[in-house]
Amino acid sequence: MKKILILSVNPKNTENLRLDEEVREIQIALKLATHRAGFEIVTQSALRVDDLRRALLEHQPTIVHFCGHGAGTHGLVLENNSGQMQLVSTESLARLFKSFQEDIECVLLNACYSETQAAAIHQHIDCVIGMNQPIGDKAAIKFAVGFYDGLGAGRTYEACFELGCASLDLEGIAESETPVIKVRRRQNQTQPQANLAQTEPIKSPTRDEMSQEPKGWQNRSVSVGGKVIGSAITTGDNNVTSVHYQPVSLPAPESVDMRAEINTLREILVKLESSDRRKIDNAFADVEEELNKPQPDKNEVGKALDRAFDYAKKAEGFVSLTEKLKPHLTKTVAWLGENWHNLLNIVGLTN
Repeated sequence: MKKILILSVNPKNTENLRLDEEVREIQIALKLATHRAGFEIVTQSALRVDDLRRALLEHQPTIVHFCGHGAGTHGLVLENNSGQMQLVSTESLARLFKSFQEDIECVLLNACYSETQAAAIHQHIDCVIGMNQPIGDKAAIKFAVGFYDGLGAGRTYEACFELGCASLDLEGIAESETPVIKVRRRQNQTQPQANLAQTEPIKSPTRDEMSQEPKGWQNRSVSVGGKVIGSAITTGDNNVTSVHYQPVSLPAPESVDMRAEINTLREILVKLESSDRRKIDNAFADVEEELNKPQPDKNEVGKALDRAFDYAKKAEGFVSLTEKLKPHLTKTVAWLGENWHNLLNIVGLTN
């Protein structure tokens, strides 16, 4: 018997999603399945941080299905005790799922921009599915139905994933490239390993992307910026950090001396005492190598910088450097382009 734990959350201060419909469609898919006796569904709605941990402990699921809002590099959206949104960081989710790696076989994150969380959780869970960009409500539901139709027919997780994507194509929904699967095989598993998806940089949804949703269906992402104030769980314990974002205007890209800005950023971060010092230096070395090419690839520069700051922000004392970093990171992001506006969030800015 495989237990499926469906976790849904739609805080009061976020766009309303059709999560009840998604849960109902999954239940119908498995009720009609050939192997329906092999599955048990447990649901948990209005999910809070404590609820997530307790639900995993109580039910010991084989499959965890999350449906709700994603916030890209900020994490997934849960609720606080007042029903308002609370962000749970990628690092916290990975640490939590590490404790359940012997029980959970598959995690499906049916939320926008959840590929970052999928990659982190995949360090401990063999099969994780996330979304590499915004996904509409209708597409998310249709993907889930195709996935669980396959599961109920006894297919592998990889095959279920493909059926979910095919369901979008069959419905004429142009989002079949949005879901991504990250999967590995244990030594006692004999089926071939599927190709692993590459984690791409996460960016905030543009207004054009938001407007592509059919009427009546909502986008499953939350934009965190401007005057939004949220809270993010930054460790595996009860520490909570308030996050405040300030809008900023970016200079013209052609006005930026990229080499000078990179050198300054590196000099500022040198002051950090970090156990990841070598990783930070290696990331900046990759930046310099790319900039030395006749035609530097801005996305490669952005990826290397993202790695450098991912390690740097974990170090004690990073917060004290943010004011010094802000003007130089602002110019750097202007040169990199809109794909890398998420780097501004590192120092409490947003475009």
